[in-house]
Order: sequence, then C-alpha cells, then structure tokens
Amino acid sequence: MEKQIAVEARGATKIFGTGEETVRALDDVSVAIRENQFFTLLGPSGCGKTTLLRLIAGFELPSAGDILLEGQSVTHLPPYKRLVNTVFQSYALFPHMTVAENIAFGLEMRGLGKAETAKRVEEMLALVRLGKLGGRRPAQLSGGQQQRVALARALANRPKVLLLDEPLSALDLKLRKEMQIELKRIQLETGITFVFVTHDQEEALTMSDRIAVMNFGKILQIGSPTAIYEHPTSRFVADFIGETNLVEVGAAAPANGHVRLRFAAGNEVEVALPEGVAPGGRATVALRPERISLTRDAARMLTGRIDNIVYFGTDTSFYLTLDDGKPLLVRVQNREGARRSYEVGEQVGIAFRPDAVQLLRD
Repeated sequence: MEKQIAVEARGATKIFGTGEETVRALDDVSVAIRENQFFTLLGPSGCGKTTLLRLIAGFELPSAGDILLEGQSVTHLPPYKRLVNTVFQSYALFPHMTVAENIAFGLEMRGLGKAETAKRVEEMLALVRLGKLGGRRPAQLSGGQQQRVALARALANRPKVLLLDEPLSALDLKLRKEMQIELKRIQLETGITFVFVTHDQEEALTMSDRIAVMNFGKILQIGSPTAIYEHPTSRFVADFIGETNLVEVGAAAPANGHVRLRFAAGNEVEVALPEGVAPGGRATVALRPERISLTRDAARMLTGRIDNIVYFGTDTSFYLTLDDGKPLLVRVQNREGARRSYEVGEQVGIAFRPDAVQLLRD
C-alpha cells in the first residue's frame, strides 16, 4: 500500500527584500514528502533548504505557492496550529527546568492532564534512552544528551512531521555519528515523518530514505541515497555528493535513448541518455574514485601519471594527472592480495566498467 503524503510544497517561492536588494531564496519549489519517511534537504549554505523548512513550520510565509499537511493547505496557519514541531541547531532548553520539566512543558501548554503528561514524559525519556536522567538540569548533561532532550520535547506532542534544522552541527564528530544512528532509530520507532536539513553529505546518505539536493533556491534532484550517489543527473550534484571525477568525453549523436561516448584512449561505451541531456559532440561524465582502477594492460579508457599515493588504512588513494592535464582520483580498497605495486611518477592506464559512467547535465 502506497504511503500518504505527509507534507507538500507546491510552487513555493520566497523573496526577501525589494529592488536591488531582492533575494530569491526559494524559486518555484515543489516537493511531496510521504509519511514515515526520513527526508533530507541537502545543499550548501544559502541554497534555500532552511527557508523551505521555515515555510513548512510556519515561521515564514511564502511569496507565492502553497504548503500542505496531509493534503490540507496550512500556508496561512500560524506555527502553533500546525501539527509539526521543530528542533533547531541550538537546543533552546530551559536551563532552570529539569529534563522531565523541559519535556513536559509543551504538553502542559496544550492542557494535557498531569497523569497523561507524566506518562508521556516517561515514554519520551525511554525513547531517547535518558530514562534515569529526568531529574537533571541541562547544564548537567553532555551535548549529545541535551540534543536527545530537545528531540524528546519535540516528539512529546506527537507531531505529524518533525522538522530538524542542522541539529547535529554543534556536536563533535564521534557524537555526531552516534546521533545519526539514534535519529534514524527514533524515526523508525515513532513512525513520524522527519524532514532534516543539512549541508553534510555523510549525514544525508547515512540517515535518509530520500534526499533532495538544493542549490540557488531550486531542487536539482530527488532520490534515494543510492540513486543520488550512483546516478547524479547534474554536474553540481555529482560534485557535491562525495568525491567524484568529472571527465570530458566525445559523444556521438543519441539514438534510441542511448549515446556512445569516446574516451581519450579511444575506447567507447554506450550509456543511457538521462532526461534533459542533449550532448553536442562533447559531454561530461562522472566517475566515482572507487569505481575505477589502475592497470598496466592494454584495455584502458584513459592514461595518466601518478603524482601522489596516500595510504588511508582501509584504502589507498592515487592522485593522477591525465594526459590532457586534468586531475583524477582513484581509490583502491586494501584487500589482502588485491593490491598491486605502483609508484609515483609511473605512467598507468585507468580502467572501469561501462556502468561506472554517469552522463551529466551541465
């Protein structure tokens, strides 16, 4: 059974300022987020992701377009009348209240009875694994524990949608990785739709069911983490998500939805033609470093010189300069018996399977 749409933006546009000071923070954005999804808005600073989140929350009104929750327009409803809660970068906990009192605050404001409030607080403490810390104050907690309290407080009202605005950015690397797993666990246990804003590609790939990559106020691509990483449709998405090599190739005239690409060493591959791509003799392809390998054999797509070799324990990175002067990164996993001896300064071939080639829109 197909899941219902929890939150939707239709042609959402947000313009700040007037005249020469006009900034189009969102530009005709449409997206449908299904219930019980972990949906991530991913992009660099200033791309519009937080603006879209604020429109959903009701903290900003769109200049044009509509925001819907469960199929009903909420564009002109104030935040407190929307079945959404928000977790911000700053946890905004009340320092004079205990953990339990912080979690109970929103429930009391909504008039929930004392017995039901106490029960809900205990459920939330158990959910975020802080069951024995209800009597502590925020100053007595670590950053990760404070983050859990903020989550528990936001979830206590059982919102239909939970909005998270870069909530892990203040944590150190180890805590951030732990909280990524915890956030996904909590989302699965509660069944609440999470809409998560981040500029961190690893966070997005780790937690999300679907990702929307944004830039300059537009959504450039929406898909699963696998689809976004393995099959980026544009140069920006390919370059922004993880590490990739952008290689210029020759392109024959498209036929039957496919196109033949010729690499510098003369070999050709045939790939599917993505929607909106019309190569005119030349094209750009993305090659992930881990999908290509070095070779001394004649079967090669490219050739180049090794400039540097960096050992990372689990894998080794080879930094090359291709014959046309462009850089290329090759990453080889350090499996026992799989490594071959290459040296800095050596001229080598670069090989890859046709399915490693992703044709891009420029």
